[in-house]
Amino acid sequence: MSEKEVLTPEDVKALAPLYDNVILALKQVYDPEIPVNVYDLGLIYELNINKEHEVYIKMTFTAPNCPMADEVIGEVKHSVEDTPGVKSCEIELTFDPVWDQSLLSDEARVALGWDPEF
Repeated sequence: MSEKEVLTPEDVKALAPLYDNVILALKQVYDPEIPVNVYDLGLIYELNINKEHEVYIKMTFTAPNCPMADEVIGEVKHSVEDTPGVKSCEIELTFDPVWDQSLLSDEARVALGWDPEF
């Protein structure tokens, strides 16, 4: 996927429904140790879709030594590529910055029984 591609406002508007559907697909993939999906956990650092409907995701895990990393990456790729209109999905794994609890969405905080205000 071209990192230099610049989308026009019209491109962004046209891709918005696909972007929403990709997020829904990401919300179907759960961390095997925490009952929260990878999107609400804050594991998705970057999500880009180009005009050719190729998806690029930069993601992380809650810990660098996650024993289920390969399986979760495979589930993310499969779920995104099964989204109607998506041509392909490239995933880059990163640990910079290191994941921490501040990345949790309010939905994840509620699911974990935590106060969403903190």
